[in-house]
Amino acid sequence: MRITAVLFLAIALAVSAGSTDPALRVYAASAQNQTPTFTASVDLVRTDAIVRDGRGQFIADLKPAEFEVYEDGAKQQIVSLTMIHGGREYNVLSPPDPRRDGLILPANRPRSDTAGRIFVIIIDDFHLDAANGQKARQIVGQMLRDLIHDGDMFGIVSTGYSSISEQLTYDRQVLESAIRRIQGGGLTPREIIQGAQGSQGPTELRHRAQVAFTLAYEQMRNLEKVQNRRKAVIYISSGYDFNPFAQSRVEEQALRSRVDAADLQNDPFFRTQQSSQMLAEADLVRELAELTRAANRANATIYTIDPRGLSAGPDVDLDIRTPEWNAYLRNSQDSLRVIAEETGGFAMVNMNNFSAGLKRIDAETSDYYVLAYSSSNADPLKRLRRIEVKTTRQGATVFHRTSYTRAPAR
Repeated sequence: MRITAVLFLAIALAVSAGSTDPALRVYAASAQNQTPTFTASVDLVRTDAIVRDGRGQFIADLKPAEFEVYEDGAKQQIVSLTMIHGGREYNVLSPPDPRRDGLILPANRPRSDTAGRIFVIIIDDFHLDAANGQKARQIVGQMLRDLIHDGDMFGIVSTGYSSISEQLTYDRQVLESAIRRIQGGGLTPREIIQGAQGSQGPTELRHRAQVAFTLAYEQMRNLEKVQNRRKAVIYISSGYDFNPFAQSRVEEQALRSRVDAADLQNDPFFRTQQSSQMLAEADLVRELAELTRAANRANATIYTIDPRGLSAGPDVDLDIRTPEWNAYLRNSQDSLRVIAEETGGFAMVNMNNFSAGLKRIDAETSDYYVLAYSSSNADPLKRLRRIEVKTTRQGATVFHRTSYTRAPAR
């Protein structure tokens, strides 16, 4: 007999209160000898896997027995395996029947267009200057021609002045209209140097980065609700650096204070402020980690694009030292690499021809397997889970996300 803890407590209270109902006393006596049973449901963990041979060709004939999935080193049982090949869905292994005894459910309706992909385009125009805004329009226009096909759903949002917020749709005219509204509104190096400085560095720069991360995180939360679709996020941005042009900012602050830069650096208050700003890199790492964790929970792959392309140094009119510019460029591009590589994607940075990258995204989102398993780790405190997908096929290489993080308990 199964009895809930709440009912057990109610019976115990009734008996302790001196209830004279014989039936209740008999039932309470039998209930005291039983252990309450608590039921819990375990959601399936889904992960995409791309399997290629030595020539880089997709392998489309793998069977469930040829896959092995490990979570934190423990082998898991695959309960569902679906292959998407050339935009068509092939159900290799169906998940178990979710019905329970005594519960009659209607037959599931066949899913339509589940093979279609979902693209979410994030235009971080808070971190794109005017020239890069023009390049972003060209990139999205090229995506509309070469990447997004019939049956694909797509949405586009922006972080700043472009004011774009289009929900998922099949209507290509929506994207065409949004492209015309893309504009760059990022801070120039001179604006960063001359802007207000706080204990955590340039205040406006930090605010803009926080807005961008918040918007991206919300998109990951929305994608987490979508199942059985290949989800790709195209993230167009110039990247992030929380402590850029440090020496130039010190000189600018000294100029405003009408003191020598060396004297300013010896000031105790200034040195305390500088120590706080040195933690900016740790803050950036934390923000990037939270974003990638949200993407992995949603089983979404992020592909980052830096429209600045190849850079031989700062423009002449920027009046920025070359070493400072190179450090800023390297840090901002590294942030885009982290976002992409930690979610199973790749970063298109330091390049002028984006056609090859878009073709690669098209291939990775058109041919893949979707594996699902119920985690055997019942520890709710173990949030970060490492995933490893292998295949027994000789000469095959598997590309997949390497981890996911359970959502925090409510």
